[in-house]
Amino acid sequence: MFKGRAATVLKEQVRFDNSSAGPIDWDTYPVLRFSEVPEIAIELIASDSDLPLGVGEATAGPTAAAIGNAVSRALGIRVRDLPLTRERIMAKLLVQ
Repeated sequence: MFKGRAATVLKEQVRFDNSSAGPIDWDTYPVLRFSEVPEIAIELIASDSDLPLGVGEATAGPTAAAIGNAVSRALGIRVRDLPLTRERIMAKLLVQ
């Protein structure tokens, strides 16, 4: 589940040009590859008191926040525009 959420934070965005919004195919769509995902340990905890709501749906907010906080802690800057691309991080670093 982390893979899809991390892709949203690190790579996915809609780019517009004069003719269309792109990308228009899976070859140019910026998704996180399995080779880019770190190993993750997952534990499911059974509970009789909680309603079943799914497993990965709740990770969207916390994953984005965790990655954003890790960047902020490591570099001392806060990047507030997603995806957190190298270009956006470098631009923020150069402004300081």
